[in-house]
Amino acid sequence: MALQCGIVGLPNVGKSTLFNCLSNAKAQSANFPFCTIEPNVGVITVPDDRLTKLVDMCQPRSVVPATVEIVDIAGLVKGASKGEGLGNKFLANIRETDAILHVLRCFDNDNITHVDGTVDPVRDKEIIDYELQLKDLETVEARIAKTQKQAQTGGDKVAKMQYEVLRQFKDALDQGLPARSVTFETVDEQKYAKELFLLTNKPVMYVCNVDDASAVNGNKYVEAVREAVKNENAQILIVAAQTESEIAELDTFEERQEFLAEIGLEESGVSRLIRAAYALLDLQTYFTAGADEVRAWTFLRGSKAPQCAGIIHTDFEKGFIRAEVIKYEDFVTLGSENAVKEAGKMSVEGKEYVVQDGDIMHFRFNV
Repeated sequence: MALQCGIVGLPNVGKSTLFNCLSNAKAQSANFPFCTIEPNVGVITVPDDRLTKLVDMCQPRSVVPATVEIVDIAGLVKGASKGEGLGNKFLANIRETDAILHVLRCFDNDNITHVDGTVDPVRDKEIIDYELQLKDLETVEARIAKTQKQAQTGGDKVAKMQYEVLRQFKDALDQGLPARSVTFETVDEQKYAKELFLLTNKPVMYVCNVDDASAVNGNKYVEAVREAVKNENAQILIVAAQTESEIAELDTFEERQEFLAEIGLEESGVSRLIRAAYALLDLQTYFTAGADEVRAWTFLRGSKAPQCAGIIHTDFEKGFIRAEVIKYEDFVTLGSENAVKEAGKMSVEGKEYVVQDGDIMHFRFNV
């Protein structure tokens, strides 16, 4: 499932350093703007203790984890909405992603220049917000010009619905609010709103890049960001990108765990970020488990059994008969599929079953 999170931010905030930690693909990291010009795409394994447990229990011949795609996008500057710097390329690349990881510089370092001269993550956030909102306003106003007359003078119910959606978006953007701050009640409104592909309608997580000493509890910059986004319905994650790059260079799991313990962390910021990105994309995981293979399958939250079967193969969805479902907790507690069956804990579900995160699935189909 090729859904992508785009890493965005001003130049020199640590985007590419963070991307390098996330992915085996090495983006160039340098102390000057625009060192990342083409978007770098990394396919990242999602850490999941449940998969590890299933592998220990089943001892399969092969293991396939869930993954998420992360895109490192060129740094943005003021005027991007008008094409300044690499603005047009930046905006085109971010439009193609499904969610945004907005990296903010929350550390002091005289050896790393800031494009605006001083460290102020709230100002940096507002610069990018402003550019994205301007571009969205341009999109919305162009659509309004096309639909307003038809909506107000004709009997076209669809045009009226579209005009109302556009008007609400324009009101929010005029007030300096992101499109994601607007909510719609009907399915048709929600569908049309999504089809506009507005930049500020994408889910966002603010990644506060801090110094080593602030990796656990944050600092004054993080608190300022937290206050600035409290009404945005957005998440915040604290990561020390430089520390993460040092962790990534260690050879063994044990060495990495010792390093984390020394700085007071239970797990790396990278692991937390990957899982957060997965959730930000509204993705969940179901499993297939056996002696041949244990595999994590990625699906959109709320998907029904036939759609999840189709992720394995389109024939599974076309010829779907039923799904045999074991809850992860039951499998681990009872120790095997046979034990689960004997205990009457395996359920048989039809086409309307909404698959749950962690379900262990077996699909029956006929084509």
